[in-house]
Amino acid sequence: MRLIERLRSKLAYSVPSDLPPHDFRRAGVLVPVFERDGTAHVLLTKRTDTVEHHKGQISFPGGRQEMDDPDLLTTALRETYEEIGLDPALVQVLGRLDEIETVVSGFAITPYVGLIPPPQDLHLNPAEIAELVTVPVAVFLDPSNLRTETRHRGGQSHEIYYYEYPPHVIWGATARIIKRMVGLLATETEESS
Repeated sequence: MRLIERLRSKLAYSVPSDLPPHDFRRAGVLVPVFERDGTAHVLLTKRTDTVEHHKGQISFPGGRQEMDDPDLLTTALRETYEEIGLDPALVQVLGRLDEIETVVSGFAITPYVGLIPPPQDLHLNPAEIAELVTVPVAVFLDPSNLRTETRHRGGQSHEIYYYEYPPHVIWGATARIIKRMVGLLATETEESS
């Protein structure tokens, strides 16, 4: 089964978890996946050094929920359009992953996986996005590309994941979202009734 079809199937049968109620700022991100030359890829962004949060980091397109957004999927699609010019009508939402918390900035991030056409003619917002980074999903499936460190903050230990994709290092919330997606691909579930 092609990787994207396997991901679609896994997302259809998964029940994503939410964080317990807390005074989080809410955000929605899109995990854009596409196929090029028979290979599944993930589209990421490199943030500029001038944005308010996560300067210079590799991230998924998305951002903070606004009062006019009826839900976090709307937020993810709106922010993706604002950041990279991807028309929401071109996104086929495959499903949702577990909500995660950003330890430092205090966001609850809800990630949506969306199938997109191979990226071309996208218009990056130069105030927010420095460049696009496309990574074959196989990079994330290879355990030799993952490194884990433990950090302590506020009396608690946190595992920090790092994916190496030279010259880029993908870490933090983005790496945790990727790790959960990879974990979903690795699980064996009953997919027929």
